[in-house]
Amino acid sequence: MSRIVYVNGTYVPEAEAKLSVFDRGLLFADAVYEVTAVIDGKLLDFPGHMARLRRSLAELRLPSPGSDQEILAIHRELLARNALTQGHIYLMVTRGEADRDFVWPKDGTPPSFVLFTQKRDAIETREAVEGLRVITVPDLRWGRRDIKTVQLLYPSLAKMEAKSRGKDDAWMVEDGTVTEGTSNNAYIVTQDGTIVTRALGHDILHGITRAAIMKVAGELALHVEERPFTVAEAQGAREAFITSAGAFVTPVVEIDGTPIGDGRPGPITRRLRAAYLEAALAQAI
Repeated sequence: MSRIVYVNGTYVPEAEAKLSVFDRGLLFADAVYEVTAVIDGKLLDFPGHMARLRRSLAELRLPSPGSDQEILAIHRELLARNALTQGHIYLMVTRGEADRDFVWPKDGTPPSFVLFTQKRDAIETREAVEGLRVITVPDLRWGRRDIKTVQLLYPSLAKMEAKSRGKDDAWMVEDGTVTEGTSNNAYIVTQDGTIVTRALGHDILHGITRAAIMKVAGELALHVEERPFTVAEAQGAREAFITSAGAFVTPVVEIDGTPIGDGRPGPITRRLRAAYLEAALAQAI
């Protein structure tokens, strides 16, 4: 059955979903997005995703497509129309349609607003059970990675480089330290059990799952340090993992061919994943 998607105020079969060739999302990647996980037909961390969307829109001076409640209603309608119980809802806001020009279109140009669903078993995955094997690559992205834009060409290239080497993903490295994965925040667990992850700034995405994990770690009395870490430190760590709306908490068991710990998902990572899912489902809407 064809998916029903939302495009600029209308619910249509995916084959009929269209944007103009002059949309600035296509011409300039002048757009932001969010991805919200769905489990048991409910949205996880939705308020956090809306808060980050508002921040991204403000940073790029993009017009808002609607209120949080209006956007929530669209999410729920898509869940119902597509009978989605597990997976994700993708949302994109562009600066809208205008003739190609580096100068922004005139004030009042309506944004383009698109949402669609993706079915996926996000809980019982091979990656969660076996762990990820990652490579490292130079971080060649632009300097405002804290804005969740659709400028994802370099992360896609990095992911494909990992796949070409028979691995799962890539961690990006800048000035000798790990920034993040291609679509996730990166963490290590030191030999004394301390969780280490890069502090928030312009150089990484302010992950919604990251924020939830920081809270969960505190509730579990796990110590967290927000600081950069090197590839060598990561390779010598007790455990490593990533977080994202799509992967939740997923172990990393190998970096550049070096096993992390005993090469299997570690107990702290497994504990965090279970605790995160329990907390997120309890608050899902």
